[in-house]
Amino acid sequence: IIANVPLGGRPEFAVTDSAGRLFVNLEDSSAVVVLDTRTLRVLARWPLAPGEEPTGLAMDRPRHRLFAACGNQKLIVMDANSGRVLATLPIGSGVDGVVYDARREQIITSNGEGTLTVVLQGAGERYELVTTVPTERGARTVAIDETSGTLYLPTADFGPPPAPTVDRPHPRPSLVPGTFRMLVVER
Repeated sequence: IIANVPLGGRPEFAVTDSAGRLFVNLEDSSAVVVLDTRTLRVLARWPLAPGEEPTGLAMDRPRHRLFAACGNQKLIVMDANSGRVLATLPIGSGVDGVVYDARREQIITSNGEGTLTVVLQGAGERYELVTTVPTERGARTVAIDETSGTLYLPTADFGPPPAPTVDRPHPRPSLVPGTFRMLVVER
């Protein structure tokens, strides 16, 4: 560890522009913090409104676009230079991950309800909802093979949630042992 940098919120996910800036979404304050990776200083804090509780964050580096998948079923498209919100699109519920497929110019969110939301990036600031692809309930984390566009989503079967506690008043359902699997979505 070389330093600890206070971000003023609970970080959920981060992406880099490969030019010295790190973008971190803050789930509890619905914002993106911009960090200089050389000086380890916070450069900016941008609100994601109307997005709330961001989880996944992806980036189109050449176009300087950030894609924040938010818990209130919104995908926020943000200019990575100014923090200006460029577009807001509907996505499925229970989102956790988002990836950017540069070859196909698509943004894909993985939604815990059992769907993928696919958004096409058009010219300028145009974004269009293309389709919703069924997956499985709980398949909310996603990784992409950037060459083929193949998506990988882990999931399992779910049992009843454990009893609520003071620390976890709304616990998630338990995983059924031995049911882990990886969904593979090919293009």
